[in-house]
Amino acid sequence: MDIRIAKGHLSLLAAASMWGLMSPIGKAAMDAGITGLLLANMRMIGGAVCFWVASMFAPKEKVSSRDLQLLFFASLLGIVCNQGCFTFGLSLTSPVDASIMTTTMPIITMVLAALFLKEPVTSMKVIGIFLGSIGALVLIVSNVGNMQEGGSIGGDVLCVAAQLSFACYLTIFKKLIARYNVFTLMKWMFTYAAICFIPFSYRDFTSTDFSMFTSTVWLEVGFVVFFGTFVAYLMMVVGQKTLRPTVVSMYNYVQPVVGSSVAVFMGLATFGWVKALAAIMIFVGVYVVTQSKSRAQVLAERKQQEGLSNCGTDDEGK
Repeated sequence: MDIRIAKGHLSLLAAASMWGLMSPIGKAAMDAGITGLLLANMRMIGGAVCFWVASMFAPKEKVSSRDLQLLFFASLLGIVCNQGCFTFGLSLTSPVDASIMTTTMPIITMVLAALFLKEPVTSMKVIGIFLGSIGALVLIVSNVGNMQEGGSIGGDVLCVAAQLSFACYLTIFKKLIARYNVFTLMKWMFTYAAICFIPFSYRDFTSTDFSMFTSTVWLEVGFVVFFGTFVAYLMMVVGQKTLRPTVVSMYNYVQPVVGSSVAVFMGLATFGWVKALAAIMIFVGVYVVTQSKSRAQVLAERKQQEGLSNCGTDDEGK
């Protein structure tokens, strides 16, 4: 396997792992009194600060005015709508429901990639996504007995909207992402996102008594901001630069594996053959999708076949 491809897969695995931990940790912070809108804006402001600081140590890049405008719209889909809808949705529904909603992203991404990027919907992609989604759902449902909170239709709809907006971001802005380094991209996107989201969370900011929060709550917020946002988005863009949108979205299925592993480690769940089988299905599904043919590969094979066909015709003519 090419080193860049391997780096992309490892980066996405790291990002999915941190996002898998973020749902229960973020939910714990919200249970302590931090609203969903407030936590979402803290992620955006914190992410902007982290990426601007990190960009000071990265190669300097000049961004054209046109690309700055495109980055604004990318931030709306990839951060504002995605984080805002998911975090607010998580505050209304249960972590189990929120996790189930995340399994829709690879399906949505495959459809959008076919429409916008003309990526072929191959049988391997369909089989891989099917295996991954079934494995993820089995893992999530196997933990339902450990999570007593009820769901919410409104919260579930917001979580699906978050997956849709992120799938659109992965598909529409793939070429833009390839033009700049991760720090340049993310510092502008998070800055735009923080500015756009402040009007929605301003009331929560002004009405919250931050002095009442314990050190545990601040550690939970710190994890969500630094690891669940800064490091996870850093890793995600590294993977996005080298892998196809459908492959990137497949790593969503790793999140319930992480959640289940943490639950087993903390003694909140047991590890049995059902969880083992579900985890195997997820990773097999991811592998199958990575082995499916891209549009470039399909076109190359078509040209090769046409070339062979032309050679055969020429030989007959001779």
